[in-house]
Amino acid sequence: MINSTQVTYFTLSAYFDTGPLKYCYFIIVMCLYALIVVSNVLLIVVICVNRSLHEPMYLFLCSLFVNELLGSTGLFPFLLFQILKDVHTVSFSLCFLQIFCVYSYACVEILNLCVMSYDRYLAICHPLQYNTHMTSAKVAVLIAVTWLFPVFAIVILVSLSVPLQLCGNILNKVYCGNYSIVKLACSDTTVNNIYGLIYIVISIFVPSVLIFYTYMRILKVCFSGSKQTRHKAVSTCTPHLASLLNFAFGCCFQILQSRFYMSGVPNMLDILLSLYFLTCQPLFNPLLYGLKMSKIRVLCKRMLCGV
Repeated sequence: MINSTQVTYFTLSAYFDTGPLKYCYFIIVMCLYALIVVSNVLLIVVICVNRSLHEPMYLFLCSLFVNELLGSTGLFPFLLFQILKDVHTVSFSLCFLQIFCVYSYACVEILNLCVMSYDRYLAICHPLQYNTHMTSAKVAVLIAVTWLFPVFAIVILVSLSVPLQLCGNILNKVYCGNYSIVKLACSDTTVNNIYGLIYIVISIFVPSVLIFYTYMRILKVCFSGSKQTRHKAVSTCTPHLASLLNFAFGCCFQILQSRFYMSGVPNMLDILLSLYFLTCQPLFNPLLYGLKMSKIRVLCKRMLCGV
């Protein structure tokens, strides 16, 4: 039996030999990461330096962009390092650090999208009471909860997995996943499984239900309201809905991949889909909001072009 003190590293078996093509993959991934960093930093700076954007909706967007930076940083430097290596291993401590970063990113993302849907619900369904309900103090509390709850939840998740006695060290992934490690355990994992399900329900399904409810109410107002109300709803909710659906697709596959054996999925497709929510979402969001929301788009042009 191999216990947790003897497992000092994990082997990531999803990588395969690409020969000289690994340098091409390295350049592609590096360019993607650079684009993610530049686009998200640009929008964070635009929102921070322009007082006209110091409104709840844009502050929640700023929180979202910061999370995209942290999530992609939890993956891309690690991925770039692994692409160039011939032996794909990761130390025990670094593996759990990556789990903390990636899982925190996912939880913050869904909570941030939930808070943004609540903000749009108040703005569209209760416009006269919006400023009364969405005060600066409430905005600060919502952003704090969005970040602090995931940190607390993931610390518990990791602290339950670290002491497990492991019977192996091979992970069939390109980056570390908590449930992949739990499946290697030869000690009892009942507590881990129960907490994992509770975590999924609280951090994914509960926010999803709240988002669904707010958008049902928004749709109801749109169908019964004026043309101006419908236009406002479409212009502000379209980027949010697109971001939500994009993230939901990535999360659904990630959950299915970690919980079930995906032998029928080709290896390359399996790798691409496992990376989807950590690559497309951080790239998709700044481009989507930067292009779709006219106020941000105008200020970005002014900052970049001086016009």
